[in-house]
Amino acid sequence: MKLTVPTMLTLLRILLIPVLVLVFYLPFKWTNFAAAFIFAFASITDWLDGWIARRYNQYSAFGAFLDPVADKLMVAVALLLTVQKHPTVWMALWAAVIIGREIAVSALREWMAELGQRATVKVAGIGKIKTIVQMVALVCLLYQEPFAGINVFMVGEWLLAAAALLTLWSGLLYLRAAWPVLREDARS
Repeated sequence: MKLTVPTMLTLLRILLIPVLVLVFYLPFKWTNFAAAFIFAFASITDWLDGWIARRYNQYSAFGAFLDPVADKLMVAVALLLTVQKHPTVWMALWAAVIIGREIAVSALREWMAELGQRATVKVAGIGKIKTIVQMVALVCLLYQEPFAGINVFMVGEWLLAAAALLTLWSGLLYLRAAWPVLREDARS
């Protein structure tokens, strides 16, 4: 297995997960900034690895498998940390919607791939918008502190709610795209 630059960036993102957790729990005032910075950096590497793979044709089967795993792990851990620190009904609900949709869509993609229909459930534009909103929300929620008179945490809460709604919407689009195949399989 040859490691491409995009795959190395994806592996870096996975290695940053325990660093994020450790920094999040350190008892220093600067840890909010550091945790938000680590998550933001990881989010940028997510975009960068895809750009490099497309621009320089550095695709690999291992990278194609690992990239979505790294993304989902990083997001799930950031959501769990946020909910643990701010255990409200809404925060838990938004996190559950986002994590639940990721599991459901991953299972749907795997099942559709087994049926030879993977292209039916490819990533849509709404999914990319959802990802951007979700990443910005999590950076705000990890940062938590007011900045220039702006309640960054509240902005993060609203963006997380928007991300959860976009998550539901994109999940329904995936399901709608797969529905003809699901319905046909049920008739068999």
